[in-house]
Amino acid sequence: MIKNIQVDDMRYALDGAAGSDAIHTDPVYSYAVTRLFDDCGITGVGFAFTLGEGNDLVCKAAQYYAEKLRGRDIEDTMANFGELFKQLSNDQQFRWLGPHKGVVHLALASVTNACYDLWAKKRGVPLWKLLNDLSPEQVVATLDLSYLEDELTHSQAIQMLSVQQATKTQREAILQQGYPGYDTSIGWFNYSDEKVRENCKIALAEGFTAMKLKVGSADPERDIRRAHIVREVAGDSVKVMLDANQQWNLPQAIAICKDLKEMNPYWIEEPTHPDDVLAHKTLADAIAPLKLALGEHVPNKIIFKNYLQTGSASFIQVDAVRVGGVSEFITVSLLCKKYGIPVVPHVGDMGQLHQHLVLFNHISVGHEALFLEHIPHLQKHFVNPVKISNGVYITPQEPGSSCDLKALQ
Repeated sequence: MIKNIQVDDMRYALDGAAGSDAIHTDPVYSYAVTRLFDDCGITGVGFAFTLGEGNDLVCKAAQYYAEKLRGRDIEDTMANFGELFKQLSNDQQFRWLGPHKGVVHLALASVTNACYDLWAKKRGVPLWKLLNDLSPEQVVATLDLSYLEDELTHSQAIQMLSVQQATKTQREAILQQGYPGYDTSIGWFNYSDEKVRENCKIALAEGFTAMKLKVGSADPERDIRRAHIVREVAGDSVKVMLDANQQWNLPQAIAICKDLKEMNPYWIEEPTHPDDVLAHKTLADAIAPLKLALGEHVPNKIIFKNYLQTGSASFIQVDAVRVGGVSEFITVSLLCKKYGIPVVPHVGDMGQLHQHLVLFNHISVGHEALFLEHIPHLQKHFVNPVKISNGVYITPQEPGSSCDLKALQ
C-alpha cells in the first residue's frame, strides 16, 4: 500500500549559456518531484519539468493529486489506471484551471510517472520491460481515451497493439543494439558561432549522426549563418534539425523557413505558437517538402489529435513530463501510429524516462526507432543517469523508470 507521499521542488542552475533558446534565455531546469512510499520500503519517483519560477505551483497541485493515492495498492491501481487518470484529470476542484493543461496537468504528470515507476520497481524490472510484457488489454487499461472516440476507441487500440504482437521479437534486437540518440546541445541559442562549430566536431567524434541548432534570432541572417556552419561541419550525411521555440509569427516563419531550405534541415521545430494548429497547417503546406516537428509545448492528447487530423506535423515530440505522464504519452503514441507519424520525444526528463518509452514504442507499438534527444546537463543529479555510447542510448537494466534523483547539495 502507498503509505506516505512527498513532493519536492527541485531546481538546477545550468552552466554558461546551456539550455538557452529564443524564448527562454536564462532557464533554470526544474522538476516537481513526487515520491510515493509503499509499505514494503519501495519508493516510486516521478516528475514534471518546468523552467524555474512556478515550479512550486506544480508541486502544490501534485500534492493534491498524490494524496488521493494514499492507502492504495499499486497493482490494483495500475490494473485500471486509465479510469483513475480520467477521474483525476477531471477533478472538479482543478478542471477549471485546465482542462488538461497547464499547472494542473503538469502536476498530474508528476504523480502519474511516480505510479509507473513504483509499479516497475514493485515488479523488480525496468519500465521498458514492464510495458513490453503487458498484454494489449493491460496496456489499454492504463489509458484514458476519452475525447478520442472519433479516432481511437479501446477496441481499436487493443487491435493495433495485438497486430504488433506477432513481430515484437524481431524488434527486440534494439535492446542489445541501443536506441539511437541525437545531440540537442551543440547549438544553444546563446552559444557563439565558434562554440557551435566546436560542439559539432565533438558530437561527431562522440558518434552522433544527428544534431540540433536553436534558431529564432531577431536577425534571421544570424540563424541562416549558424545553420550553414552546422551543415558545413556535419556534412551532408548528418541529420540537422532547427528549433525556433515558437519565436516566429506565421509570415515570419514562412519567409525564414524558405531561406533555410538551402541547408537541407531534417525538420523545423516549434516554428510558431503551439496552440495554433491551422498556422502550422498553412506553414507545412507552404514550405513542403521541408517538414515540421512539434510537441514540446503541446499539453494534451486532444491538441495532438488535431495536429494529426490536419496533417500539420511530420514528427510528434510528445513529452511524458509535459503531458499527463506515461499514460497520456502512450495514448498519443498510438494516435501517431494510426496516422503513420513518427514519435521523437522532447526530453524534459533529460532522456531518463523516455529511454524506456521509446523502447516500448518501437517493440510493442511498432514505431520506427528513429532517434531520441540527448541533453547531458543534469546527468550528475540522477542516481542512474542515462548511458550513451557511440551516439546510442544503452538499455537501462535497473528496476523502475530511471527517475531517481540525488538530494540537492
